[in-house]
Amino acid sequence: MTHSKLRAGEVAGTYLVTSPVTETDIITMAKRFARRKLAKGRKITQPSQAFEHLQLLLQDYEHEVFSVLFLDSQHRVIRFEELFRGTIDAASVYPREVLKAALAYNAAAVILVHNH
Repeated sequence: MTHSKLRAGEVAGTYLVTSPVTETDIITMAKRFARRKLAKGRKITQPSQAFEHLQLLLQDYEHEVFSVLFLDSQHRVIRFEELFRGTIDAASVYPREVLKAALAYNAAAVILVHNH
């Protein structure tokens, strides 16, 4: 990951902090890591893995959001997409649109995500 306050460590997946960081910096870096873990071609091997990344990305919304993680037959990410956005306490979700998107991406599996 390229971030001005981080440098790659000697062991893969480790980083060294090169200057002071704030809570906001840490959250921003964590979200960047989560987006990268959900990038096209990444394999989702455990439900908890998807939950951790998706929870981090969707936790700050003040309104209802319904998203879909489209996967191929090997459970590799095809795309993560926010399909419906609602108000503070409701979101209308249309199964027809979810199915249409899954067919358009030729997805073999989907993970349905709601932020509240």
